[in-house]
Amino acid sequence: MKQRLLARASLRHLGSHPWLTALSLLGIALGVAVVVSIDLANASAMRAFERSTDAVAGRATHQLVGGPAGLPESVYRDLRLQPDAPPSAPVVEGHVRARSGDRRPLTVLGVDPFAEAPFRSYVPRSGGAVDMGAFITQPGAAILTQRTAQALGVGTGDAFEVGVEGVTKRLHVVALLQPQDDGSARAMEGLVLTDLSTAQELLGQEGRLSRVDLKLPDGEAGEARLERVRPLLPEGVEVVRPRARGNAVEQMTRAFRTNLTALSLLALVVGTFLIYNTMTFSVVQRREQLGRLRAMGITRRELFALVLGEAAVLGTVGTVAGLLLGVLLGRGLVELVTRTLNDLYLVVSVRGLSLEPFTLLKGVLLGLGATLAAALLPAWEAARSAPAVTLRRSTLESASHGRAPKLALLGLGVLALGVGLLALPTPELLPAYGGLFSVLLGAALLVPWLTALLAGAAAGPLGRPFGLLGRMAARGVTASLSRTAVALAALMVAVATTVGVGLMVTSFRGTVASWLESSLQADVYVSPPSLVTRRGGATFAPGLAEQVRATPGVASSSTLRTVQVRVDGVPTDVRAVDFGATPVRPYRFKDGDAAHIWKELEAPDAVLVSEPFAFHRRLEVGGTVELSTDKGPRRFRVVGVYFDYGSDTGTVMMTRGTYLHHFDDPRVSGVALYAAPGQDVDALVARVRERAGNIQALDIRSNRALRETSLEIFDRTFTITYVLRLLAIGVAFIGVLSALMALQLERARELAVLRAIGLTPRQLWGLVSLQTGLLGLLAGLFALPLGVALAYVLVHVINQRSFGWTLQLLISGDVLTQALVLALSAAALAGLYPSWKMSRANPAHALREE
Repeated sequence: MKQRLLARASLRHLGSHPWLTALSLLGIALGVAVVVSIDLANASAMRAFERSTDAVAGRATHQLVGGPAGLPESVYRDLRLQPDAPPSAPVVEGHVRARSGDRRPLTVLGVDPFAEAPFRSYVPRSGGAVDMGAFITQPGAAILTQRTAQALGVGTGDAFEVGVEGVTKRLHVVALLQPQDDGSARAMEGLVLTDLSTAQELLGQEGRLSRVDLKLPDGEAGEARLERVRPLLPEGVEVVRPRARGNAVEQMTRAFRTNLTALSLLALVVGTFLIYNTMTFSVVQRREQLGRLRAMGITRRELFALVLGEAAVLGTVGTVAGLLLGVLLGRGLVELVTRTLNDLYLVVSVRGLSLEPFTLLKGVLLGLGATLAAALLPAWEAARSAPAVTLRRSTLESASHGRAPKLALLGLGVLALGVGLLALPTPELLPAYGGLFSVLLGAALLVPWLTALLAGAAAGPLGRPFGLLGRMAARGVTASLSRTAVALAALMVAVATTVGVGLMVTSFRGTVASWLESSLQADVYVSPPSLVTRRGGATFAPGLAEQVRATPGVASSSTLRTVQVRVDGVPTDVRAVDFGATPVRPYRFKDGDAAHIWKELEAPDAVLVSEPFAFHRRLEVGGTVELSTDKGPRRFRVVGVYFDYGSDTGTVMMTRGTYLHHFDDPRVSGVALYAAPGQDVDALVARVRERAGNIQALDIRSNRALRETSLEIFDRTFTITYVLRLLAIGVAFIGVLSALMALQLERARELAVLRAIGLTPRQLWGLVSLQTGLLGLLAGLFALPLGVALAYVLVHVINQRSFGWTLQLLISGDVLTQALVLALSAAALAGLYPSWKMSRANPAHALREE
């Protein structure tokens, strides 16, 4: 019975402050929603890639793969002619972009239907409903799934166009596949099934295969058959497992996904401070009620359970709302994550949000866990105080003032711990995040002492323009330190988070802009369109690169070939550069003797590596790296480490002569043109476009246009970070609003007494506005140095350990100004409702209560 009455009293208290309760619930919900939505978006993208990979790999246990140009067809032929050869199937795989519908990327899978029975059950065979004669002999014949055909707006017998590296090709739908279940339909969405020769012609891989699938028995028997196969393979052909591809993508994108998760957790940290703030005010507001309950016989344990029960109710409702909001938010963020993955890493098509049970469970644990953790200290303080002490407000404030210096010393210790964690010489991210959150906590512990110091010092300056009201506002902050310090800590963390993330993005963009300015030295850049924007691995049609280089008005030119080569199982960009006759070398070096690097690079075993590549693999000048070449694995000497912000997994650069020595791939991915003296660049662009004609669609851009396009791609890939920052600002705004509103509502009795002794409604408005303005200003001032410190950690520690980039920290006045405006505007809004309420209140009620 007693427990029921306590629960009813607790719920009645929450219901008597609907605005404060609603803001607290919204803060919890937003914090949980950001974490859940990011996790769902990441998981959906990875799940879509895994499903697609599994559908394409089928039941293959092993795969034969080659270098960038694939495998010669003779590998499959020689394998099939061997006695006791394992089941095998040739595969040509690539990506194209649809010219109709939503212009989605499509996966082309070229197969030999007569060899497919052991591998992929969805490939039609003779005797079925599909006309195999048309599938094999008709030029451009393709089979689509029902979903893909519907998205492209085509049916059986229709034709549709696709873009392949700037060349438009035409395919004809000869049949539609209807997968047996929804999982298979999702896995095969975007799949274009063709005959082997059709895929080779479509993708420009005549005489070449992407891989050969094998099916071997499990255990020792399979390994024995594999060992008999290995000696038959030519140099440069490797045996890998299908799951290795998924593992490689996991490693490629791990840092990107980890940082998104960390940024989303910052929003949850802000929400946790908001919850702590709410629960603390809940305890402070009811100190008389709690004291009376203790005097009436309620035990410490029951009081502790009462406060935690309130937190559990708030946490449960807020977490459920956060899960629902997270799913809705995830549907929008999955598109941003997918677009970023396509710009930076790989071609992946995600058409829906996968609701992962583990992610939802994690959201529940985080939401409830953060709420209960934030409520532990207020609940303990409520339970440990003696009834007489609880009923005396002066005792509480005296204890708060006495505790402030001790908390400041503890805060300095926590800050020192955070700095120590950040300074650890380790590439691991966990100590870095531990250090980041220690810095946040340490700064929050300094707030009570700083508040008492600065608010006391502000009484004189505020008294000169505003008189008695100014001095009352400043002294009211120090007189109610138990309330104001908690509010200011919550505000500081919320605003500092937005400053830190904002400065990180600004610094990243400024560093990239500076790098582009120094590395883009040519006047015109020409390349075929590529599905993965950052890689630019698409190639010119045969002879077209030479034709472009010979354009009148070109003084000199250089070429670039970008391919992906496996390094320790991870696909890594390798760039082959031919500088031609131009003396320009647009590279800045972090390590190596710049005066001798280019001479050393002419050796057939010498390479340059980018800063991220060297960082992730702990390489220095003089070290070696092994690449999978067409001639087999080869080791190369590192003669220099250069700055590069185009790839977080890293790149390897070699001369074109070295590349052709180790790879059977004469193709070109890009051409840089240097205009002759006096040549108009815009006229040169038009002349190059005219010279390319209709052979192939090319991206032809001037130096300035390419820089602008590169920054647009940067902004596009950071769109999700901007969204996270806006969400963090939203949580911060709610935190500011709820903290200051709670502070003013808790002072309702005090303000009513002031009204009773003669303070006019206008003066009351002025007093509340001055005090909330002072609190907002203090929160903003506290947040600025903390936000800059967070930005330093994000730029120089977390980004360095995640991606390996050296970034320049740029302090943007706009970001700092926005933070102050955020704190002041939220403070101003927070004072409106209490001022309005108290100006209309009847002072007699407050006098009777006193």
